[in-house]
Amino acid sequence: MLTGLYSTLANEPLSLMLTDANGLLLNRFSGDTSLLRALDKVHLAPGFAFSEREAGTNGMGLALADRIPTLVRAEEHYSASLRTYTCAAVPVFDPVSGLLEGSVNITTWSRSSPQLLLALAESAAGNTSALMLARSQGRKEKAGPKGGVFRIQRGKLEPAAGTVRKMSSVWTNALDQATQALAAGRVVAAVGEQGTGRATLLAQALRRIHPGSRIISAAAPAPGDVDAWLSLWAPELGKPATAVIVENVDLLPAWAAQELHAQADSAIRALPVSQSGSTPTLAWAVTAATHDGIPQPLAGMVDTVISVPALRERGEDVLHLARYGARQTRLREINFTPAAEKALIAHSWPENIDELFNVIHAAAVQTETIDVSHLPAHLLGGGSSPHLTRIEAMERDEIVRCLSKHGATVSGAAAELGISRATIYRRMARLGITIPK
Repeated sequence: MLTGLYSTLANEPLSLMLTDANGLLLNRFSGDTSLLRALDKVHLAPGFAFSEREAGTNGMGLALADRIPTLVRAEEHYSASLRTYTCAAVPVFDPVSGLLEGSVNITTWSRSSPQLLLALAESAAGNTSALMLARSQGRKEKAGPKGGVFRIQRGKLEPAAGTVRKMSSVWTNALDQATQALAAGRVVAAVGEQGTGRATLLAQALRRIHPGSRIISAAAPAPGDVDAWLSLWAPELGKPATAVIVENVDLLPAWAAQELHAQADSAIRALPVSQSGSTPTLAWAVTAATHDGIPQPLAGMVDTVISVPALRERGEDVLHLARYGARQTRLREINFTPAAEKALIAHSWPENIDELFNVIHAAAVQTETIDVSHLPAHLLGGGSSPHLTRIEAMERDEIVRCLSKHGATVSGAAAELGISRATIYRRMARLGITIPK
């Protein structure tokens, strides 16, 4: 995309740059040889890192840290060597996952007019995201984080005690580690993919230690809503019999992480010192995709990191969670046929427990006994089906419907569709349809 934009600006004193999410400069385009020579002298070249932590205030680093379009003029740069330039940078987000992928930066001489730079960079970043969406073959963009603040009550995030006891050893071991760390007054970070149950694990651990306490969950919002979000719940830090879980801290802009650290530090200082003279502790924990993604200085406050595996790595948990989700939907036990159980176990659950609960809720409102006919067709794809066109998706869904109707027998489905067994087998292979054994 930048190559095409460069071809229209080849005679302008501009340099177009692309970085990854960590500020590493990946590529650079410019038709102005004098500008390129000058940029080389200050290391604004591929292979050099320009995150805010490593290079101080600069356009690329600030756009990545705050996750918003940023214009840094000459004297605003931290490094004196960069004050000859004005930089406009815009973060680029994956339109499907919502993850920060990098930034587009446009640099020119500081004496040049910067008014249109930011608009041009925003257009370039928007076109990049649109191209990424097109190459994802039309999958819909996920909504960005809206944030949320609520009190965790039993049933909202916490499965019943019986469900927890039946969970896999991978989950129970992680729960035991979190419980021990929080009981010792440490700040715990539960890391893993979105939807794996990171906040649930922390809530269960806190409930074990403080059965009667309030647990406040605060999920990070979009950057523009952070001020209001912090004002809603941050005053609860340090209150008696209150614990706080801050979700997705890796999505917070750098300034918000600084503010949160300051408020937590202030709350700790306000806590009364025990009679034994021990240092007071604050009952709080955070979640993130990785420990490295937690912004400073919050990362420095984390004492213990607990890894929460993805649901595809905890196959024995799938049916326990499915029954729990169905019971939450109908407020009574819901049955599953063996075929439905096999389909649930075989699926890879790329969106983890969130996806499982959505599937189970949609099925449980239809019936007292969940069968494969009540499950979405893609669950029979074995997790390896290719991206399908609309016509292919309709064909797949119709084959799955017929298979479900005829007890997963290919002969019955082929007869209803009016095609041979050989043809239906070929189409199943092409469309990624498997039959749970």
